[in-house]
Amino acid sequence: MKIRKAVITAAARGQRIFPVADSIQKSMLPVIDKDGIYKPIIQIIAEEAFESGIEEICIVCAPGDGKKYIEHFRTLHDAIQYAPLPDYEKEKQTSSIKNLIDRITFIVQQEPLGYGDAVFKSRQFVGEDSFLLLSGDYLYISYIKNVSCSKQLIDLAESERCSVSAVNPTHEFLINKYGTLTGKTVPHKFGVYQIEKIIEKPSVTEAELELQTPGLKSGYYLCFFGMSVLTQNLFILLEEYLYQNKGKQILLTPVLQKLAEREKYFALEILGNRYDTSKKLGLMQAQLALGLSSNMKDEIMQMIIETVGNAVIRS
Repeated sequence: MKIRKAVITAAARGQRIFPVADSIQKSMLPVIDKDGIYKPIIQIIAEEAFESGIEEICIVCAPGDGKKYIEHFRTLHDAIQYAPLPDYEKEKQTSSIKNLIDRITFIVQQEPLGYGDAVFKSRQFVGEDSFLLLSGDYLYISYIKNVSCSKQLIDLAESERCSVSAVNPTHEFLINKYGTLTGKTVPHKFGVYQIEKIIEKPSVTEAELELQTPGLKSGYYLCFFGMSVLTQNLFILLEEYLYQNKGKQILLTPVLQKLAEREKYFALEILGNRYDTSKKLGLMQAQLALGLSSNMKDEIMQMIIETVGNAVIRS
């Protein structure tokens, strides 16, 4: 089993960062990447996927956004020649953007009918392959040098030949924001679980009764990290669920529960962190995390100290 295709969902307009996301796709908002270059969020996500072995990417977008993405990337490509960068860096950056333009497909979600519906739109692109599913909202930073979060996930999925979802142990006061799961530890595989039960945004009481996972610290639960490798069988289950829930918001979590009941489906504790750029202050937090994981670390730390110090003085 080789994972060569990725799907990035980016159709939502980002009400939490209104009004800016009403005039520009939120995943096109810029941050400084670990290489020191300003890039749109979606470019950073896509580059991580390509570096992990992905060859083709499908972006599920809102009506009219596909053309805007391409126009934006072409403008970036042409503008790099005027950037104050060494020639080798200009060549590297233009090559990266050309690679994006050449290897990305856009599929439109005409109506905002939920995450499950957005994923289902990619069925024809995925075909008979297993695929990597990513969210256009999240930036991911690995704790392992030269091994990205998506690479950790893909390596396990390919070796075990099954679906794998990334998870993070999460404190109980946050679990009402995430899909949460439990399962049995897989022998001789650190941080790997055979998924048994998944509940979308459970209450603490519900989690205490149904989602306790042996081995985790008290008050912690396994929550989705925002990336999965899924088999093509997901689309069969999604089609059944869509038929039963016509006109309703289609969640992905109930379908993932069905997947866990029908085939081997693992969860992997990712050695890394995710940053939700669509929430309030999320973009700032993601930018700090990127900076602190790069060769700009000392500069960022000095900036934080000075900023906090000035704030204390003013107060």
